Amino acid sequence: MGGVKRVSTATAADATGTGTGAARSPGSAGAAGANLEMLRSHNAALVLGLLRDAGGEGISRLELAERTGLTPQAVSKITARLREQGLAAEAGRRASTGGKPRTVLRLVPEAGHAVGVHLDRDELRVVLVDLDGAVVGERCEELDLGAGAEAVLGAVCGAVRGVVERLGRGTGAAEGGSAATEGGAGTGSGALAGSGGLSGVGALAGVGSLVGLGSLVGVGVALPGPLDHAHGVLHRVTGFPEWDGFPLRDALAERLGVPVVVDKDTNAAALGLAAGGEEGAAGGSFAYLHLGTGLGAGLVIGGTVHRGARTGAGEFGHQVIQLDGPLCECGNRGCVEVLCLGAVARGDVAEAARVLGVAAGNLVGLLDIDVVLLGGRTVAGAPEAYVRGVGDVLGARARREGVRGGAVPVRVAPRGERVVAEGAAQLLLAPLFGRGVG
Repeated sequence: MGGVKRVSTATAADATGTGTGAARSPGSAGAAGANLEMLRSHNAALVLGLLRDAGGEGISRLELAERTGLTPQAVSKITARLREQGLAAEAGRRASTGGKPRTVLRLVPEAGHAVGVHLDRDELRVVLVDLDGAVVGERCEELDLGAGAEAVLGAVCGAVRGVVERLGRGTGAAEGGSAATEGGAGTGSGALAGSGGLSGVGALAGVGSLVGLGSLVGVGVALPGPLDHAHGVLHRVTGFPEWDGFPLRDALAERLGVPVVVDKDTNAAALGLAAGGEEGAAGGSFAYLHLGTGLGAGLVIGGTVHRGARTGAGEFGHQVIQLDGPLCECGNRGCVEVLCLGAVARGDVAEAARVLGVAAGNLVGLLDIDVVLLGGRTVAGAPEAYVRGVGDVLGARARREGVRGGAVPVRVAPRGERVVAEGAAQLLLAPLFGRGVG
């Protein structure tokens, strides 16, 4: 697994200028020109986000100015650039309270695309989504995460090539989406770069000739943690210690020739849910609990994914709840993950749900979150049983503690088994629309 050349790859937040630097004043430390460009990118992202939220009905320039706090002149300049770049288009006219009817604008979803990769312990799922987040291509296949770096990287690159080449042929067959054909949207990599996106996103070098796919923003990869999100380096993935220290982001970026962002599966899912307007998107909080081949949590607090100072937050499955319990692959005894998966293996869904509920109760008590969302293939096998079991534990705890308003609600997360892969694509798309990535 050694010998991988490290290359410099900016994260989506770095490239879009929607991180903390975007909020600095022009007089703060650093180059004024860079700060001004970040401010422009930030403002363009806000406008793009409102265009996407407006859907096909569109939104007027005056409404954009009112909601962003920008001047009408600034909004006119931004929307003119977005139209030139193919990212926005007219959506008709709306009656005005006075004067001539207002022209409304909408987002052009097919003007940009991102690839989301869910790299699980035994399965690889790849989706291609447009700027609206609609899936326009998908591929799923078996995978052994322990097969070694070369085999895994080759499988990921091949699957990415498969979904992107379908877009290039104009045959992106997926649920409800539309694929841009060569020369269709007329938006090269420069279009997305000019709106605060990622530049240099042409054909995927080394995985096939993908001419005319300048609308590709990049590739987001989500897999079990722990890992270093900021640098794209894996830590000791439970059950797969050979990946410890592997620079996955740089290795894939070198092979694919496009920007790559790497994050934990649970964080990616949480980001996708928040960006899609689920609970927490407007400043609230939720926990996404993923029970599949492992157990983890994605936390959204204040509308933003919480990763922690060392990007290690959300290692939910390895909280110890039974000191003398069975040995977990992480080295501890009585972890939630080993207890929960043990019950699943015995076919005792009620016990698995109860254990998950106890752990969820600890999380709710610690963070006072608004809602618990459940996902993962194990939950998908008996969703009602898990919602009921976790809800019963949280309800009993709320009654004992006299919690005002009752227990925190428990629901199954939308998007089914795609939730992680779609969230991985949002690692690239969310910053384009001014959405917090944590």
